[in-house]
Amino acid sequence: MLRFLPFILLIAYGLALWHFSAWSLKRQLDQNSRRLRDTRLQPVLDRLAEALGVPDLPVHVFQIAPVNGLAAPDGRIFLTEGFMEKYRAGEVTPEEIGSVVAHELGHVARGHSRRRMIDFSGQNALRILLMTLLGRLLPFIGIWIANVLTTALAARLSQRDEFEADEFASALLIKAGIGVEPQISLFEKLDALTKNPGEGVPAWLLTHPKTPRRVAAIKANAQRWGAA
Repeated sequence: MLRFLPFILLIAYGLALWHFSAWSLKRQLDQNSRRLRDTRLQPVLDRLAEALGVPDLPVHVFQIAPVNGLAAPDGRIFLTEGFMEKYRAGEVTPEEIGSVVAHELGHVARGHSRRRMIDFSGQNALRILLMTLLGRLLPFIGIWIANVLTTALAARLSQRDEFEADEFASALLIKAGIGVEPQISLFEKLDALTKNPGEGVPAWLLTHPKTPRRVAAIKANAQRWGAA
C-alpha cells in the first residue's frame, strides 16, 4: 500500500486543485454575472426549454470581454458580455446564440464537469510521473516531453467532450424545430469573432477541435438523423 501512496497523494492533490478552481470560478460568476433578459432571445430559449421538457431555461451573462459560453460546474449556463455585444451589434443571430446555449447544455447533460475533474486529477499524477521518469532518462528535455504528452492527452479528452456537446446541441436544436443551420453558421463565423486564437497551434494540442471538423460532424449527424 505504501508504494502507491505517492500516486494517491498526487490524485488527491489534483482533486483538491480542481475543487479550488471550481470554487474560485463560482465566486467570480456570482460576483460578475446577471440573469439574461432579452425579448428577442427569449422565444428561442423557450423553444429549447420546451424541447427539454422544462418550464424555464435560465441563462446568465458573465461580465467579461472575450467571446465565449460556458457551463459552470454547478450546471448553470453563461454567455459572456463579449458574446452579447456581438449579438447586439447584429453579428450573431438569436438562433446562433441558442446554439451556444444548447452546446453548453450538452456539457451539463453529458456530465463533462465531473469527467474533467477525474481527468484533471489523473493527468496531474501522470504528468508528475512522466516528468520524474523522463527527467532521469532524458535530462533537460525529459520534462518538456512529459508536458507535451500530457498536454496532448488533455487536448484529446477535451476535444472528445466538445464533439459530444456539439452532438447534443444538434439533437436539441432539431427537436426544438430550429435545426442545425444556426449552429453551423455560428461556427463559420467563430474564428473571426474570437480572433482565431488557435491559429498556428497543432490540432492535437488544441482544447477545441478545428472548426471544419466540427461542422463536418454536425452535418454528418444531421444527415444520419434524416434532418439535413
